[in-house]
Amino acid sequence: MSSQWDVVIAGAGAAGLMCGAVAARRGRRVLVIDSGDKPGRKILISGGGRCNFTNTGAGPENYLSGNPRFCVSALSRYTAKDFIALVDKHQIPWHEKKLGQLFCDRSAKDIMKMLLDELENAGATLSLGCALESAEKLPEGGFLIQTAKGSLTCQSLVVATGGLAIPEISSPASYKLAEAFGLKLLKPRAGLVPFTLPPETLVDWSSRAGLSFDAEVKAKRGPAFTEAVLATHRGLSGPAILQVSSYWQEGEEITINLLPGIDLKQELEIRRQKDPRGTLPDMLVKILPRRLIELLLERGLPTRQFAQLSKAEQTTAFNLLQAMTVKPGGTEGWRTAEVAIGGLDTNELSSKTFETKKVPGLYFIGESVDVTGWLGGYNFQWAWSSAWCCGQYC
Repeated sequence: MSSQWDVVIAGAGAAGLMCGAVAARRGRRVLVIDSGDKPGRKILISGGGRCNFTNTGAGPENYLSGNPRFCVSALSRYTAKDFIALVDKHQIPWHEKKLGQLFCDRSAKDIMKMLLDELENAGATLSLGCALESAEKLPEGGFLIQTAKGSLTCQSLVVATGGLAIPEISSPASYKLAEAFGLKLLKPRAGLVPFTLPPETLVDWSSRAGLSFDAEVKAKRGPAFTEAVLATHRGLSGPAILQVSSYWQEGEEITINLLPGIDLKQELEIRRQKDPRGTLPDMLVKILPRRLIELLLERGLPTRQFAQLSKAEQTTAFNLLQAMTVKPGGTEGWRTAEVAIGGLDTNELSSKTFETKKVPGLYFIGESVDVTGWLGGYNFQWAWSSAWCCGQYC
């Protein structure tokens, strides 16, 4: 293998493989390196093995960043439609599960084969078991890179090693490299991650581990998400919880609306007129799981007939059913997090090329950058978009 390259890309994940193929198509001599013995390990385990490879609704509003406008350029230049066209070109069957989330019909291996075929057809080289150990800027331009397989030189160095989520297959390499070049990092934290609960709250939920229900969940900041909530032995999980975890800050409460789309005050008045002898438990049994109703009863859900409910009891019902508050003790952390929030400060980068402003020829893409998507294919789309844009210039 040659020791001189136009472009070296550190990280053979979604962003690295995509960028490698795009850059090589421009006639660049490209080497993609990775510390693991297999490429695309996160791709293969994503979406239950079927890879939620994009979301048809992916837009800037679906991403968290210190600079919310940074992602606009990349997402508009390489869209979900563009990636779907690539998937279709490789005749990979796919389906929409819900909320614009696209999955492979067969296996995530289809996406991996597509990326590797694109990389090979473009003329790029892949080297596995080749961890990036250090990099320094050369006086004459370009970089000298030390890897587990020896030293390399290149004109452009692209960092696509991701964040800290899923520790057994992740690496802090991008953060270490950024610090080595004096670039600003926003402290990474776990995102899209289940909540743990303090003992006094956990007892209610852990005894009902496995209970699942749909609800609208909101953190103090950020949007509300209406999806499933799951009780676990450690706290709360499920898509709605994972979504709000990215916006949650330690010490804050989250609010759970068990009856999204229902005006409870109006509903109680209708019931009082049409079914005066009915009760809230009678009404809820057709809407909520029995074990959840039992928890609500333990917390004081009124049981008197609709005609007899006082205003105070109606307020209690509202607080339990549509404004339940839960104060997490923390999150499960990197072990179960799906993404890292934070990373390289976007102010260090060009939103057009992803080249660092302070170090010409050094690029950062994908999860290593402070842009984090919602659950549902948004983070893969960021990988494709940032990689494609970078590949035009690196």
